Amino acid sequence: MTSHLSGITAARWPKYLPAGIAALAVWWLVYRNLAPLAAWFTYSICGLEQGTRLGATVEFFVFESPKVLLLLALVVFGVGIVRSFFTPERTRRILSGKSEFTGNVLAALLGIVTPFCSCSAVPLFIGFVTTGVPLGVTFSFLVSSPMINEVALVLLFGLFGWRVAAIYLGTGLAIAIGSGWIIGRLRMERHVEEWVFQTQTGAAGADAEADWPARIRLGGDAVRDIVGRVWFYVLIGIGVGAGIHGYVPENFMASIMGKGAWWAVPLAVLMGVPMYSNAAGIIPVVQALLGKGAALGTVLAFMMAVIALSLPEAIILRKVLKPRLLAVFFGVVAAGIAAVGYLFNAIM
Repeated sequence: MTSHLSGITAARWPKYLPAGIAALAVWWLVYRNLAPLAAWFTYSICGLEQGTRLGATVEFFVFESPKVLLLLALVVFGVGIVRSFFTPERTRRILSGKSEFTGNVLAALLGIVTPFCSCSAVPLFIGFVTTGVPLGVTFSFLVSSPMINEVALVLLFGLFGWRVAAIYLGTGLAIAIGSGWIIGRLRMERHVEEWVFQTQTGAAGADAEADWPARIRLGGDAVRDIVGRVWFYVLIGIGVGAGIHGYVPENFMASIMGKGAWWAVPLAVLMGVPMYSNAAGIIPVVQALLGKGAALGTVLAFMMAVIALSLPEAIILRKVLKPRLLAVFFGVVAAGIAAVGYLFNAIM
């Protein structure tokens, strides 16, 4: 055995271990006591009465805000370390040279852990296409990367349990794999803007292998970057969810987002497309909708449409896709999301 443990020297390892254990212990202590702290703040410090709409709204907000941010910080730190293993060049090498369906599956799986969103669509699309990655495989990645992200998975697990998180993961992967495969079968390469194929990408250089201290710093940088960018949207989402929780009458949402109306799922998808939010901002709203009687399939379709399909994404992708391919992409993904909504409304 060498004197290094996965890149951390024996001298460095003891410095990280106690600090990491202490940080996790503090995190767990705070997380476990959020409910009584929220009740104490709402009813003792603020003097609100239990059972009132305002009291329920304030308690929901005070409880959910630190809960979501704590979950977000922990998972972003962990995935920031995981992401250090997946540079763009390494991702391209993994996807190149595979059979089409295998490539679709690998691309969808890589989309879960790679640090790309719709803002990265143009350079990633160019890089994938010009290095020989099939068009359908590229689309599997572009669907999976924003839709199935670590933030959504961990927050869903923390708020709703493993079953809903697993449903989201499984259906998101199915949509990403299926939509990429369908687009690949349509052979629409001619509907990619010509300049994309004329772009020359440099030869892939060797990926520098970061040591563990560097990976830990990357995890901390990811927390500062991602949490720093989304915390405001998180609080807005929780504020909306708190208002729904406190003031929307019981079962009201069931009348417009329930299982009974056939139009509820496509309406939820159409409502989600113009919205621009991330998983951290929309999931507290989802939680409140489910609590008021909305059907799981309908709400899941709404959430997926908000995360995976948006007008800003369409504007960005229009730089590399001709209108017909862009419309096919949005149509196939929207149809897959609607199918998921109908399926889970039928079985749950």
